[in-house]
Amino acid sequence: MLLTSVVQDMEFNKIKGNMEMDITGIAYDSREVVEGSLFVAISGFSVDGHRFINKAIEQGAAAIILEKEIEITEGIAVLQVPNSRNALARISANFYNNPTDQLNVIGLTGTNGKTSTTYFIKSIFEQANQSVGSIGTIGTMINNKLIQNKNTTPESLNLQQFFTKMNDTKVDSCIMEVSSHALNLDRVAYSKFNIGIFTNLSPDHLELHKNMEEYFFAKAKLFELTSDFNVINVDDEYGQKLINIVKVRQAKLITYGIENSADIFPTDIEYTFEGTTYTVNTPAGSIRMKVNLPGAIYVYNSLAAIACAYCNDIPLSVIQKGIQEVGGIDGRMEVVYRQKDYKIMVDFSHTEDALEKALTTIKPYVKGRIILVFGVYADTSESGRDKRYGMARVASEYADLSIVTSDNPKQHDPNVIIEEIAGAMDEHQGDYKTFLDRKEAIEYAVEVSNENDTIFIAGKGHERTQIIGDQEIPFNESEIIFEALKSKKYFVKSK
Repeated sequence: MLLTSVVQDMEFNKIKGNMEMDITGIAYDSREVVEGSLFVAISGFSVDGHRFINKAIEQGAAAIILEKEIEITEGIAVLQVPNSRNALARISANFYNNPTDQLNVIGLTGTNGKTSTTYFIKSIFEQANQSVGSIGTIGTMINNKLIQNKNTTPESLNLQQFFTKMNDTKVDSCIMEVSSHALNLDRVAYSKFNIGIFTNLSPDHLELHKNMEEYFFAKAKLFELTSDFNVINVDDEYGQKLINIVKVRQAKLITYGIENSADIFPTDIEYTFEGTTYTVNTPAGSIRMKVNLPGAIYVYNSLAAIACAYCNDIPLSVIQKGIQEVGGIDGRMEVVYRQKDYKIMVDFSHTEDALEKALTTIKPYVKGRIILVFGVYADTSESGRDKRYGMARVASEYADLSIVTSDNPKQHDPNVIIEEIAGAMDEHQGDYKTFLDRKEAIEYAVEVSNENDTIFIAGKGHERTQIIGDQEIPFNESEIIFEALKSKKYFVKSK
């Protein structure tokens, strides 16, 4: 594609060089540059891509997009722009001929519930004989092949490549988790979303957004990109705020909820530990639903999926089967081991709100103690301390014994994190032990558990690694659990 076509509709500060040259590809990592590439220099949080411009030219880059005033070798086309990330999104969409124009794209945003809602939607659409792709926390799925993502929402270039691959392999619909980080960094800019879904908002990632207002407005950016429907949780405080913003826009508003008046709502809800049944009421009629995951949170997430399916004119009988076919979700209220009333569960809950909802869901079904294993990944800012304090409060209130340990400490000192959690546990008079090593924490929980107890391991869910410093270490909680269980007299080698 000619450079002039690749950069069509882009905003420039300066242009220098031949705009009629042929561009063979795009790269934002100099190691990915091939002969004839357009290299985009991005000022990252830890690495500045401008430092690698010469390396990109050595690799064969024919053109450079940059923000800074830098002297570039003669014969190289140079385009200076106000925002390299936005430019990357624009040229990626151009280079791949705007692939979202050929896809039914559903974007989900919110603090909690995105992954399980994705599973419900995918199952419904597959029951409707659609080919479905997905992009999110667990990875990118195209024709049942999983590609691991570095981020929940990939960089804009990778995203457009995934959309293109979905078109090439005849995928009908793409369901994508859209993080606030991705929205702020323009990763989804110039993509078209047929439907946007808002699940909920509670404190998280405040080291990036400073406060809840900034966090909310980052999430709200998704709904500037939707064309057909906006699906919003009417019971959420920020959902109500979003409704007031989007109700005047072209995309049709569809609401869902349990407590407030909504377009999609449940009646006759029956909760058990194994799951929930309810009658869903929609503008297209009513039908009984069975959700194979416990608690109100999965009622909400299934309602969001039902609303999405309704927007796609899928019959209620197909929706019913799709919801029921979701038997369990990796790392979401997952019962890894059960022997009568003894249970060990793994869950991704890593915020105060998610942990509270998870523990209040299981508490009525626990005959013995709730033994909670958890850590908190958050930076050392005030928002990070608030997150640790909030999760410690929840642990103190709902768990009979908490094992405080490391999560993914990354660059932060795990000892400091654990000390702060322990201080908050003391303040709330929680019963707890501390272990720096998460494996040892899980082993201790199993060791001290009794036959009526439930061990709830929170924070990592589906993850199979632990990030400590710069190292990503293999870490499989299920394997650790089963190894530890070998010492229990009532252990039976099955779930």
